[in-house]
Amino acid sequence: MVVYSPPSSDPEQDQVLVLQQTQSWVKRALRLMASLVLLILVLVVVFVVWTWRNREAVQTGGQTELLQTDDPVSALRRISSRARTAIHLEGSLEEEVPGLQWSSGQGQGFSQGNVRLQRNQITVLHSGLYFIYSQASFRTSCLPHLPPEPQPPLSHRVWRFSESVGSEVSIMSAVRTVCSDSGQEERGEAPEEAREEARGWYSALYLGAVVQLHTGDRLWTETNHLQELETEEGRTFFGLFALF
Repeated sequence: MVVYSPPSSDPEQDQVLVLQQTQSWVKRALRLMASLVLLILVLVVVFVVWTWRNREAVQTGGQTELLQTDDPVSALRRISSRARTAIHLEGSLEEEVPGLQWSSGQGQGFSQGNVRLQRNQITVLHSGLYFIYSQASFRTSCLPHLPPEPQPPLSHRVWRFSESVGSEVSIMSAVRTVCSDSGQEERGEAPEEAREEARGWYSALYLGAVVQLHTGDRLWTETNHLQELETEEGRTFFGLFALF
């Protein structure tokens, strides 16, 4: 009679298997921790931007002093630079090219990882969860003590095209009435006649959201009132960074 006995396990192979499983678990845990840290930073940026957008106006000596907690552009720039995939674009207006133009090579702009700027659109090269943000800043002239002339409201919108959807979709937008009570600022101590020309109305439309994007998705912006758009000092920007 032949008695079959199963081969004894190799202790070294068992140790290698346990080590590989442990390393795999550690890698997953580290990736999860990094994603949580990025998500927390995103929430911090959203809070900073919200605080900055809702800054209080303090009236002193007939002038307006604006209080703001931090520069949201710098905060977004710092957080984006820590992500493996990120892009931060600054806007400009060019006479020979219609519309708002985006660039990663000016000011605080940059691009890294699986994302590209192509034909004035952001193209995503890898599926994942992303934080998308954009801001458009405006300055218009408003005559004090007179009702504003009827005109279309300020508008800023982010569009997305995805092969999975097969059409263009607006993922976030903001509008604001021109020359509303909030946002008016008076500069200098000019005479009453000159004060009407010196007064300007300032407004920033900020957008931000966490969105699941797929490989090949394209993002772009649509903005009106381009003649009142402010593009200096990073006041108008567009970007994203990967969370997962």
